[in-house]
Amino acid sequence: MKDKRRKVVALKYNPETDKAPLVVAKGKGELARRILEVAKREGIPVVEDEPLVEALLRVEIFEEIPPQLYEAIARILVFVQDIKKRSF
Repeated sequence: MKDKRRKVVALKYNPETDKAPLVVAKGKGELARRILEVAKREGIPVVEDEPLVEALLRVEIFEEIPPQLYEAIARILVFVQDIKKRSF
């Protein structure tokens, strides 16, 4: 990943404790590459969606995503759950 313009946002969501998903990391360029490296190493699914990343970059770290992004994030959460089910 040599593209210095690469942008990444990492989310965390525990439906038992969180009202909404939280932004837990975000970055561009080298920081984005490192976040992706950790995700790969830890087996965390990665979904590419540039417009969504742009919107999420405006959310502060450890802040809940805004309600207008719930539907888009819900689709991603369903996708991730499907991946997890297939890997077991």
